[in-house]
Amino acid sequence: MKKRIVAALLCVSMVGLMLMGCAGTRDDGTIKVGITIQNLSNAYWAGVMGKLEQEMEARGWEYTIVGCDNNAGTQVGQVENFIISGCDLIMVHPADAQSVEGICSEAMEADIKVMCWDDPMENTTANWVLDNTELGREIGKTASEFINEHYTKDEKAQVTVIGYPSTKVLLERADGIKEGLEENCEDNYEIIAEVDGLEAPEAQTNVETVMSAHPDANVFVGVCAGAMIGSNEALLAEFGKGKIPENYGVITTDVTLQQLDSLKAGNEAVRAIVGFEGSNEDTAKACADMFERILSGDDFSSGKNIYRAIGPITLDNVDQILKGM
Repeated sequence: MKKRIVAALLCVSMVGLMLMGCAGTRDDGTIKVGITIQNLSNAYWAGVMGKLEQEMEARGWEYTIVGCDNNAGTQVGQVENFIISGCDLIMVHPADAQSVEGICSEAMEADIKVMCWDDPMENTTANWVLDNTELGREIGKTASEFINEHYTKDEKAQVTVIGYPSTKVLLERADGIKEGLEENCEDNYEIIAEVDGLEAPEAQTNVETVMSAHPDANVFVGVCAGAMIGSNEALLAEFGKGKIPENYGVITTDVTLQQLDSLKAGNEAVRAIVGFEGSNEDTAKACADMFERILSGDDFSSGKNIYRAIGPITLDNVDQILKGM
């Protein structure tokens, strides 16, 4: 059974199906891949995983994709099930990297290849990672271009940083955003609030709270798609589509169809997105290519942290990105 995407809340009941997705001996010629990510309800991850399914199906692989609902204990159990079921490769997007080091070591001892997405883990064959501090700096730099265009030392941008500090990589992004703002702004901004916002509803609620306490809040920068979508919805509720002042803006990372549509619309608050690879299709293909390298026995001994490319998405290139969503 190739196609199996399930939510973490169903993890226990789905163990049997997981075994079906990766079942069989590992010497029968069929590649079997087990993937566990933080949260399948996240719009970015749902989009990329959908395209990754297509990539793996095109290669004739069997696979299981599960979300752990940001629960490290659940994720450890998922990796353990992948080991028992005889996967050739396990990809882990850690809820907490330290918590899964041990079980990933067991996978490698069982001669299973392991790839980590996002964290430079020790007990892996290779890590496909972002320099999250550098990604944050790029978000801050991109936001600074918007701020420098619209604000001065006498009339400073009122900036809200939307992060999720309980997750290490997102804390690094938020810190990088602040560094990027400091490095590139012309003394024409101040950070008035820092709030959580991993998923859009939480971000929208927290941005609305900020706007109530700070009526002049006008620039919102964040670490993920949820931060952008939630901020944009809060501003649409406040002003209405086509009525958001041109000096109000939202700049974050991740690449979802909703974000791109909001950017392309031109009458919402989304001003730029800092993305990686390009579209969901581009990211999925790059990920599957990494799987191919690992499975073929590429030597990563000289450096197993493989860094992904990043760059801004604006009105200039949004149409090209949309083609691959």
